[in-house]
Amino acid sequence: MARLTGAPPDPAAFTDAENWTGGFYELAIEVGDADDERLDRALGALWRAAGIRGCHLDPDREPDETIVVPPAWSSMVGSDHLYGRVDLPGGARIVCGVFVTREDQGTDWVDFYVPTTALARVDARVGGFPFSDDGGSRSLDWRRPIDDWLAAVGAEMYDDVGFRLGLIGFEVFGDPDVEEPFDRADPPPCFGYLFPEPAGVRYVPATR
Repeated sequence: MARLTGAPPDPAAFTDAENWTGGFYELAIEVGDADDERLDRALGALWRAAGIRGCHLDPDREPDETIVVPPAWSSMVGSDHLYGRVDLPGGARIVCGVFVTREDQGTDWVDFYVPTTALARVDARVGGFPFSDDGGSRSLDWRRPIDDWLAAVGAEMYDDVGFRLGLIGFEVFGDPDVEEPFDRADPPPCFGYLFPEPAGVRYVPATR
């Protein structure tokens, strides 16, 4: 559906291509060894915990113009991502996506993301994060509520399916600073972490 001239941009619109730009703010979960059934359970747990609305394969058409698919590994044949909408902690609804990576060594990752341009359309403080003056510690003012929400999503997933590690932040999946092994007692401060422990998940928030 075309946006009316002069209307404010809708951060929940699939067909506004700008919504998908700017990079991804992510919750990346290292689920464990490759296992199709556990991967399906992890995706289902993510949809429930985050309250993702819809599950679609095509970001170039609005959800009411496409079929809804199950949030499952089998749905991703021929598509790298699943797409939906999600309500942020403040109530704003924006586009979101999920991709799955099965690494060569046989480890499954689930990555839930919200694009930063869509985030910036509901919170002007996001600006051009993480670049120039919009990065760094002052961005914690808006990042912390997002991080805390993503941590709660991850903790709920852990209760359902367990996992090895959770990472929270901008383009955190594949960032060389958090490739294992790193010091879990003193991890890089610009990301958040979910560390499984005997009593549950320990959340270490970003400090920079």
